[in-house]
Amino acid sequence: EHVERTLARTTELDADFRRFITETAWGSLWARPDLDRRTRSLVTIAILAALGREELALHLHASRNTGVDPHDIAEVLLHVAVYAGVPAAKAAFSMAKKEFDQPAGGSEEASSSATSQEEDA
Repeated sequence: EHVERTLARTTELDADFRRFITETAWGSLWARPDLDRRTRSLVTIAILAALGREELALHLHASRNTGVDPHDIAEVLLHVAVYAGVPAAKAAFSMAKKEFDQPAGGSEEASSSATSQEEDA
């Protein structure tokens, strides 16, 4: 769903970038056999939390479809606190709380964050 929405917003300016991301990140990287989707999701969440990226909200939301539960997220974010700093983990915990306080159908913040990122990219 996210990929289709993103591709629908493609312009001449960002066509090559979108193609690259679709083929590389959403295509070959997530399809590699050595890590399952749950593990890739947790790794991605840890990286985005450590870097303080807004895209974390999107991946927290998507994690519901990869077998990740809130306890898994909490463990990853504790790890982030030690290796990337308490402020990064605190911000990520705040985003996670907003996501997991929502019904499984969807978080408005994740949806609006994803839309904003799509428009920015």
